[in-house]
Amino acid sequence: MTGHHTTIRSRRPRSRWRRIAALGTVLAALFGSSVAAALPAVAANPSYVPISGSGSTWSFNAIDAWRKNVVQYAMTINYAQQGSTAGRNAFKSGTVDWAASDIPYGVQDGTNYDPPPDTRPFVYMPDTAGGTTFMYNLAIAGHRVTNLRLSGSTIAGIFTGTITNWSDQAIKQDNPGLTLPAIQIVPVVRSDGSGATAQFTQWLVATQGPLWNAYCAKVQRNPCTQTSAYPVSPGMVGQSGDLGVSGYVAQTGAAGAIGYVEYSYALNAGFPVAKVLNKAGYYTEPTPGHVAVSLLDAQINMNPDPKVYLTQNLSGVYTDPDARTYPLSSYSYMILPTTSVDKFNAVKGLTLGDFGKYLLCQGQNQVDQLGYSALPINLVQAGFSQLRKIPGANISNINIQSCNNPTFSTNGTNTLAVNDPLPAACDKAGPTQCTAGTGGAHGTSTPVNPGAGGSGGAGAGGAGAGAGAGTGAGAGAGATSAGAAASQAN
Repeated sequence: MTGHHTTIRSRRPRSRWRRIAALGTVLAALFGSSVAAALPAVAANPSYVPISGSGSTWSFNAIDAWRKNVVQYAMTINYAQQGSTAGRNAFKSGTVDWAASDIPYGVQDGTNYDPPPDTRPFVYMPDTAGGTTFMYNLAIAGHRVTNLRLSGSTIAGIFTGTITNWSDQAIKQDNPGLTLPAIQIVPVVRSDGSGATAQFTQWLVATQGPLWNAYCAKVQRNPCTQTSAYPVSPGMVGQSGDLGVSGYVAQTGAAGAIGYVEYSYALNAGFPVAKVLNKAGYYTEPTPGHVAVSLLDAQINMNPDPKVYLTQNLSGVYTDPDARTYPLSSYSYMILPTTSVDKFNAVKGLTLGDFGKYLLCQGQNQVDQLGYSALPINLVQAGFSQLRKIPGANISNINIQSCNNPTFSTNGTNTLAVNDPLPAACDKAGPTQCTAGTGGAHGTSTPVNPGAGGSGGAGAGGAGAGAGAGTGAGAGAGATSAGAAASQAN
């Protein structure tokens, strides 16, 4: 399938700032004529009816907060966190009004192909941005480890069974300041159809191909693609949902466990996450600013075909040379109906449209505290355009600058990314290691071996960063941002 992608990439701050200014002009030109002066406020409406959705557990903590917040407006939003695969299937079968998924339809998964619905037209709308993290349960002499660092090859070794003990030399190389216990590693993976698994394994395919290919051969998986269903091997534990993975890792008796979850789950559990080595040679975690910086290099498909429009290509994120990048940053999506079929009607469309209006505007102002990163201005605008396609939705012309989104600025730049600090010097790969805790254990430091110390406080202010999700605004085929080259993807 062919699509037009746009992205903004610059390794030099000065060049990136020139592109920022140009993008601000592009945004104003594209949207100025259709933007009115009113906040997209949501008010109680007696016409609201209950609506139901299903899918992603990765984005659940944000969706759950939003649906609870809109109760004040007399909305009833039901959501079942069953995993992205279940959500897509439920939408396809017409058993839910909308779905949430971390990946689109049509991603090859081994010999399986997940085609989009034949009889239920839809569009994708970005709802959350965040990071897939590696939450772990480790202690040294009875004291919890909160500053673990892992390279991509080490993570791949852990989740393909070639690194099985926390005293392994590869882990020692990542952690010069720690003498980790010689205990078994227990990888905890998803047992259900998971978008997080698909994103994680796509990263493995793209960056750790030989290790992933060897693992596929070991578990007799052919062809060796990304997958939504992690192929479990002896020594691993499968759990359903991000909550199941985080709950298992957080158990008192789960010493040595490590599992992949969205950052918010580690925050809620009060547990640390491993800092991951990026292309620039720094170990980082997915703070809201680091995710915003990372996704400047995401390629967003601007082909107007609804089956691919606004879907993401993250290859540029994996190799982004910015020191602040968190390599496993990504977006998740809502799947929205565009026709009245399968018991979905205009009355439900009114409710779904106003819920979408809330999450794109007021809702994005809440997500940083939850463990996500607010959507940039171009994806918020594109999201409102998608909401207008829902039957019965009342999406008037709006001034999205009134949404108080932490990424917005007056010139189109991503303020959250611009102001994101550089990592501390002790986060650079080498003989030193920061003591500061991460994730849900941010306030708890871990002492390091003599000669390897570093506090790991906030670094210096970041270099200039571009706007949006590495994409120009607009819904037309081949729409491009200033300085961005449209590319073809198969």
